[in-house]
Amino acid sequence: MQLTTLLRDSRALATLAVPLILTQLAQVALTTTDTVMMGMLGTADLAAGGLAIVLFNQLRTMGVGLVTSVGNQIAAASARAESAQDTDQATARSESDDEVREIVRASFAVATLAGIAGAVLMLLIGQALTLLGQEADVVDRAQTMLLALAPGLVPCLWFQAIRQFTVGMRRPQALLQITIASVAVNAGINWVLIHGTWGLPKLGLPGVGVATTLVYLLSFLALYLSAKKDAVLAPLLSLNIAKADRATARRLVRLGIPIAATYGSEAGFFSVTALMAGSFGSAALAAHTAVNQLVYIVFQVAVGLSHAASINVSRELALGRTEAALRIKNTALACAGAVMVVVGVVYITLPDLVLSPFFDTTGGRDADAVSIATHLLLVIMVLQFFDCAQNIGVGLLRGLDDTKSGFRITLVGYWAIGLPAAWLLGYAAGLHTLGIWLGLLTGLAATAILLLRRYSASLRAKFTAQQVVPTA
Repeated sequence: MQLTTLLRDSRALATLAVPLILTQLAQVALTTTDTVMMGMLGTADLAAGGLAIVLFNQLRTMGVGLVTSVGNQIAAASARAESAQDTDQATARSESDDEVREIVRASFAVATLAGIAGAVLMLLIGQALTLLGQEADVVDRAQTMLLALAPGLVPCLWFQAIRQFTVGMRRPQALLQITIASVAVNAGINWVLIHGTWGLPKLGLPGVGVATTLVYLLSFLALYLSAKKDAVLAPLLSLNIAKADRATARRLVRLGIPIAATYGSEAGFFSVTALMAGSFGSAALAAHTAVNQLVYIVFQVAVGLSHAASINVSRELALGRTEAALRIKNTALACAGAVMVVVGVVYITLPDLVLSPFFDTTGGRDADAVSIATHLLLVIMVLQFFDCAQNIGVGLLRGLDDTKSGFRITLVGYWAIGLPAAWLLGYAAGLHTLGIWLGLLTGLAATAILLLRRYSASLRAKFTAQQVVPTA
């Protein structure tokens, strides 16, 4: 790819990706704020709260996967209307609007059912934590946190359904404003509920969960009201579940289940390794939680690029521009790689600064956790390249409406390669938490390579087929 073409494609990708990346970073600031405030309560609360957040994120991520294809479906419907002949524009636009409204209603119905089921499952898993080798005190604290977090899953998925609608319509700007505001609101509610200010009860760790649930509800309401004020979005935003088209809902579920399984496979991979780290004690689990949060922050760059690349692939294919869709992969990877280099330099040169939001790096209270986390920074400096690449690969395949390949590949990369490597290096080789993260790196690298190869092969086959089809 020529430099001029790369720069041009990068600008086009950034138009949609930058608002999404900033939104993702602002959104992850919610969990980062939670993690920092849990760290202020002590290592035990950080370990317990981190475990609860891992389980919440596991089910939240799978729920998000069920509605992720909404953006692609809406983008394709809109593009088909734009590509219609002038004489058919009005009819095509009307049909497109009807299709978008059906998709939005169906996505809201799917989000509601997924949120309720996920909340129940979260509480059931919390009751089984003692059977998974976790310390009794950590489990008790984590269960109170899960009880406060569970109700927040439903409004969280409502927010995601409307988010996919706005992204598919290429009007995501309000997302950033709302998410940034939610960070400040979350920090304020956290402080009030944790410490019991203004006459409210002092909730401690469960206060973090209550604050998160309230913020998800407020964020959903804000995004909904913002979309209703948008002249383009408002006529298409219908949340009447009773009128949801079952065939559309089934299509979304059919596309969404492999995405949810893919996301769940990745999140489950990280969840299992969190449990493995917890078997080495609270200091190891606290270090794992802090470093995992750093990876999660940087990962949001990949999430934004992945969503933008996925939407653009759907759009380019709907417009018949297969060659442009081929270039999107290299553009997204180049943009992600540039960011990862900068972050890696920060990890190497300023480790104490990077870890200071989570631990007391100058005293002896968190010395064991800080020592473990400092060594892990060297691993995640490399790991984040592959973590970003595999997420972009999943998004690219989603743009082809190929949601099953991503799931199959993650099963191989995470569970057949990564998890055995984590066990061998962590337990058999005696590297403990460091070995677990080396296993994570191995699994993510294998997954990234397989996903990107699959996308290139599928799209080249499509491109070749178009070249040999005779024109009328």
